[in-house]
Amino acid sequence: MTQQRILILGAGELGMSVLRNLARRAGSSALSISVLLRPSTIQSIDAFKQREIDELRALGIEPIPGDLAADSVDTLAALFKRFDTVVSCTGFVGGKGVQLKIARAALNAGVPRFFPWQFGVDYDVIGRGSAQDLFDEQLDVRDLLRAQSRTDWVIVSTGMFTSFLFEPSFGVVEFESGIVRALGGWDNAVTVTTAEDIGALTAEILLAEPCISRRVVHVAGETIGYGQLADKLDAFTGRTFERVEWTVPQLKRELALDPDNGLKKYRVVFAEGKGVAWDEKQTFNAQRGIAVENVGQWMRRSLSVSETTLAG
Repeated sequence: MTQQRILILGAGELGMSVLRNLARRAGSSALSISVLLRPSTIQSIDAFKQREIDELRALGIEPIPGDLAADSVDTLAALFKRFDTVVSCTGFVGGKGVQLKIARAALNAGVPRFFPWQFGVDYDVIGRGSAQDLFDEQLDVRDLLRAQSRTDWVIVSTGMFTSFLFEPSFGVVEFESGIVRALGGWDNAVTVTTAEDIGALTAEILLAEPCISRRVVHVAGETIGYGQLADKLDAFTGRTFERVEWTVPQLKRELALDPDNGLKKYRVVFAEGKGVAWDEKQTFNAQRGIAVENVGQWMRRSLSVSETTLAG
């Protein structure tokens, strides 16, 4: 069996999940797994980072030094060249232009297969000119990949990370305060998937037979309406959450007053409700019968109902 050489870009929440799931399959699937990390991360004396590096090495994963933001396209292409598959798990932290740089490096290297960082909403449906300007670059990446035939590619659309739906700064759920807000209306829906499930499903998609090629693959932990979310919160805590609707015009006004605020950009996109939710029955995990964690299960695993919470 020919060994497949896989390079994961980044070891954040999603990157680590993909790495762990691939490592579990390495023996039976003849995989050689590496991860691209900043040299400063590999050499760090920080205890947390060292534990992470130790875990990677214990899993048989080789850390490769590289800097996606600072290195040139040619430098990255030289790094990518010896791999069969490159999977970008970097997120938007590198800033504008980095996703396009990574895609160009993968194509210039002649990487046989590339998974770009597109783990989120359906950018094709949202289209250009949305409130979140970073999304236009995601469409530039798709155009670049679709315009060539040398490198195979797969895009995994996951919806929002489940944990982000409950992130206090995002504003949808203020758990301790007992407030839930609907972006655009109570019938609006959002698809969410946990980072753990995205990692497991990405590994399944990468190794699937017959090979998945040149397409967008949708996955979902759950597609949930904001009204359903409020009902679940009520049932989970045994109290009635205050329900507040944030309309699209209201959110657009708030963004106009603070145009560089990334969270306010996201709120407008999700409130408009286009390309942010899809039918669970049509997803890769549903069609393959792969169990995933829904919102209720995530709440039971991740949220603590304290006496203070119940007191409201």
